[in-house]
Parts: sequence; C-alpha cells; structure tokens
Amino acid sequence: MSVRKVQSERGWAVNFVAAVVKPTASLMTKRTWIDGEKIPATGGCLLVVNHISHVDPLLTAFFVWDHGRIPRYLAKSELFRTKFVGRVLSSANQIPVERLSKSAIGAYDAAVKAVNDGECVVVYPEGTLTRDPGLWPMTGKSGAARIALATGVPVIPVAHWGAQEMLYPYSSKLDLLPRKHITMLVGDPLPLDDLRARPQTPQVVNDTTDRIMSALANLVGELRGEEPPATRFDARKAGVKQTGNPNKKERR
Repeated sequence: MSVRKVQSERGWAVNFVAAVVKPTASLMTKRTWIDGEKIPATGGCLLVVNHISHVDPLLTAFFVWDHGRIPRYLAKSELFRTKFVGRVLSSANQIPVERLSKSAIGAYDAAVKAVNDGECVVVYPEGTLTRDPGLWPMTGKSGAARIALATGVPVIPVAHWGAQEMLYPYSSKLDLLPRKHITMLVGDPLPLDDLRARPQTPQVVNDTTDRIMSALANLVGELRGEEPPATRFDARKAGVKQTGNPNKKERR
C-alpha cells in the first residue's frame, strides 16, 4: 500500500516500529488511505488531525509513513517520563508538551524549529481527545494556529474515522475482532496567506484556529457521510475538564 518510500534518516525507535509494530497492526486492521499524496514529499509541513482514540496517533503515524514521511508529534510530557515509551519517543525525536502550563512555550519553539528544519510535524489542534459526545472535532487550542502563522509552511488537514471502534475514548478495552476499518482522508492545504499577512493578534490566532477546525470538521463529515454540528463543542463552557478522563470522578 506504500505510496512513497521514506528517505529521511531514522532512529532505532522508528526502525523498530516500522519493522515490528506496523506489520502487526496491519494484520489487525483494514485500511482505506485517501489522497495521501497531498502530504508534501519533502520540506516542512504541519499536519492537523482530529483525535478520537488513544490508538489513533499510531495509526496516523503509519499513514504518514506510507506516504514517505516520518511524523514528529507533540506528545504529552507524561509519556516521556515512562521508561520504555519515553526512550522510544526520544529516539524518534518526538516533542514533549507540558499541557496547560507555561512550559508549553518550549514545545511551541521546538515545533517551529522542526517545521523550519524540514520536518513533517503532526499536531492535534484540540489538544486532547475530543470531548464532543458525537466524537466530532471540538473547539481547538491555539498551538497549531500559532505554529502555522509563525512558519508559513503548508498546513494540511487530515481526518480519520474507525479508530474509536478499536479503542473508544478513555476505554481500557481494546476491541480487535473483527478487524476494524480505518479510513484516513487528506484535505487540500489550508489557505492562510490572508491571515499571515495581518499582525498576529489574538483575533488572528482565533480566526486561524477556527479555519483549521472547520476544515477538519468538514473532512470528518465527509468520512461519516454526515453534516458536522453547526456549533463546535466547547469543553470549558460545558464544564468538562480539559485533560484526563472526563468521565472519571476526582477523589476528594
């Protein structure tokens, strides 16, 4: 199914995942890859992706790999503090993010540098698994928009559906049988030149974020054969906590 061969330098973790994990996952899923050639073959780019399951970063990585690029993720810093996973992420040059903290600026700087160095950086603009009851893309955080405005690289929306059948958000039960059908769809690069030409005010960042999330919602709607909601779910306004399992009651 590979469309392009990965040409860039790989670390041991990338080689391990490509040689061992990917073939195993391929046996467990059925896949439809659509318009993956829209991902630039070379040069810096930013892929913005909807987030519906804890397994979708791995599936998205396989999709990006099949189209000739090694994805660089912004991953929550907690993962880097686990022994094996942390070593894998570090070897694969992934970028740690201290969510909801001032330290997140370091991840922004690292992402901007990676994109400017010609890397393919993957960002979940929602910042976490969607809290939308229907699993639609919810309101976005500003990180993806700020990277897009600062770098000027192509911003490519990527939507997927099916990962939630393997592992529903915050479920601990992995469902592998029968094999689940994973569909990935790449949209056209987002037109952002008009926004980049304006001073980077909070309003411009908000407008860029809204354009990113609208593109993602429309692509998800195309995959689902449904119209996305007219108003995106806002976890803050709904009183839903922004990190961790929103269904888990906190201990008092």
